[in-house]
Amino acid sequence: MKNFQFHRPKSVAEAVKLLSGNEGAKALAGGQSLLPMLKLDLAQPTDLVSLAGLAELREIRIDGTNLLVGALATHDEVAASKPIAALARLAGGIGDAQVRNRGTIGGSISHADPAADYPAALVALGATIATDRRRLPADSFFTGLFQSALEPDELITAVHFPVPERCSYVKFAHRASKFAVVGVMVVKAKGGVRVAVTGAGSRVFRVPEMEAALGKKFAPESLDGIAVAADDLQTDSEASAEFRAHLIGVMAKRAVASA
Repeated sequence: MKNFQFHRPKSVAEAVKLLSGNEGAKALAGGQSLLPMLKLDLAQPTDLVSLAGLAELREIRIDGTNLLVGALATHDEVAASKPIAALARLAGGIGDAQVRNRGTIGGSISHADPAADYPAALVALGATIATDRRRLPADSFFTGLFQSALEPDELITAVHFPVPERCSYVKFAHRASKFAVVGVMVVKAKGGVRVAVTGAGSRVFRVPEMEAALGKKFAPESLDGIAVAADDLQTDSEASAEFRAHLIGVMAKRAVASA
């Protein structure tokens, strides 16, 4: 780990100013993604900008018809929230107790890990990511492997989740890390049905064929005969692309049944 300057801004504006124009600066939220990268020298920032003092980014509340979750809300705090039960259960299944008490929703989303749980919730629920300068729809936020639509000096401030009629998230978890080998979020809302898959590919994605079938009848048997192609899915020590394709169908049916 190389030397770096440590900063404790007292406002979002001050944090953005510290990041702006400094390619070596990194924002630090809970540190559950960044600190392991520092230890392995996969990240070598010249400056770390701690967001820990920005209390305004920690709130969780109902904002009209949406659930607003501040970027610094921890996984444990999201798990304790009530308006969207499936989101709370998803957060409660992230990592272990230590990770849930330190890791934040904003940090996880910014990291854009393809096996993280939150991307499925954001995309399936049609969430909006608010930053210090704009609002981004979840459908266009995750752009690739560990890549997002964020600018280098842009900070997530909150996530706005529309409260759905019914939803559920089910995952086949990695035995050690609890990351999703495959995770599926199914949502039924006024705008229709959305199905989002995480863990299987290089980024979260939707399954239009499943959405169309469930839009006609929201029942597990509606997914019979619908298969996801393995061509673009990941193969690793935990699962082959073909097994992941199979798991998507299984997890989707379980999610519909429990929604």
